[in-house]
Amino acid sequence: MKAHLNASTRREAAAKLPSPSAVPAVSDSSLLQRNTLTPTTLNAEVRAALEQGFPLFWIEGEISNFLKAKSGHLYFSLKDSAAQVRCAMWRPRAMLLRFAPADGQHVLARARVTLYEPRGEFQLQVEHLEPAGQGALQRAFEALKARLAGEGLFDAGRKRGLPAFPRRIAIVSSASGAAIRDVVSVLSRRFPLLEADLFPSLVQGAEAPPQLKTQLDRIAALGRHDLVLVTRGGGSIEDLFAFNDEALARRIASMPMPVVSAIGHEIDFTIADFVADLRAPTPSAAAELIAPSSDALRDRLDALSRRLQRAIGHRLDRDGQRVDRLLLRLQARHPLAHLDRLGDRLRSSHARLVRLPAPLLAQRRQRLAQLHLRLQRAAALERIALLGRRAEHARHRLQAACVRGIQHQVTHLAGLARSLNALSPLSTLERGYAIAFDGDGRVVRSVAPVGVGDGLRVRLHDGEVNVSVRSTRRDATPS
Repeated sequence: MKAHLNASTRREAAAKLPSPSAVPAVSDSSLLQRNTLTPTTLNAEVRAALEQGFPLFWIEGEISNFLKAKSGHLYFSLKDSAAQVRCAMWRPRAMLLRFAPADGQHVLARARVTLYEPRGEFQLQVEHLEPAGQGALQRAFEALKARLAGEGLFDAGRKRGLPAFPRRIAIVSSASGAAIRDVVSVLSRRFPLLEADLFPSLVQGAEAPPQLKTQLDRIAALGRHDLVLVTRGGGSIEDLFAFNDEALARRIASMPMPVVSAIGHEIDFTIADFVADLRAPTPSAAAELIAPSSDALRDRLDALSRRLQRAIGHRLDRDGQRVDRLLLRLQARHPLAHLDRLGDRLRSSHARLVRLPAPLLAQRRQRLAQLHLRLQRAAALERIALLGRRAEHARHRLQAACVRGIQHQVTHLAGLARSLNALSPLSTLERGYAIAFDGDGRVVRSVAPVGVGDGLRVRLHDGEVNVSVRSTRRDATPS
């Protein structure tokens, strides 16, 4: 017997049960204060601990002591070479079994741990039961299915549609099976012109997958078929397991033409069904999907012929009406017709002019003269406005020129003032020089007329000083 439980789950369950060392020692005086359990409460607490600590799991073993009660419940034991455990499977779950359990069968069970409280018996409550060999095949099937699905081999986006009118198909199946007879019968009835080539192969057993793949390789190498049909009749999961081969599935996925699978009955599914471009529930249904019905084609051709005739008739009617409209338009655009219309308009205008009374003509002339005067006044006003805009523009230009001239003169006068200030005697006096005047007010320019004792008036930058000459000295005349 083999239970599929992880170590952490077992440790958690064991941790919930008290160890002997954890039980405290008590004296005789405290016996009256002990928390005493009854068998009922003990069994209830143990059952709760078991069911919480051991969730749903898988267990494998051999059936023994099998008993089917009148109520429909199943009671048995699962054993291996060293131990056994009692099991119970209630009627609602037992009714879902696809096989009849019996002593000695090696099975795989999905169960949970529980305790039958009235008797304190440890047992397993079985939810699902299957033969161990079938379970292994199913697990292998699910694992391969999940891996190929993860690679995208089952995606609808990579599926190819079937040709509407295939000319030649390849059938991979057993040459002696009922499936090929059903397919050929349906194809002959629905579309006798369709060519079908049989590529015989084993469809069950260990030798079937390589033979099936070899025939698919031959079909791909020939490259003359529009699609491929892989088919066989119904059987057990072991019989159909050849179509769960990974190499075969990848060969089907890589075929250059669409592949239709029709394997087993409608309830049977294989990896080949998932990877094929189209899955048919039965071989006969696959032939119905592949071959078009000759009767249906004939009816469709008749319907299309009638639709074509009606469309041609409607088109001829529309084109005839269009030609008539164009002819009328052409006649209306003829030069003679245009001249006739112009002559009619001229004669009508002349008649209206003749019928106009003289007062109406005078009124129209007066109205025309008034409009002419208004037009002249409007033109004069527009001319005046234009001259006003020009004068305003000239005024602005003149103002700007005056401003620029004044600024230029101001700048020039400032320069002259600076030059005059530089040449002024006052500026010379401010630099430390002085001007001497004699008694008559004349500027003394030389020492020749000045004698000792003469009085002079010296002009400085901030006033005058009166001095008396004590001596004179004449500088040497420069050469």
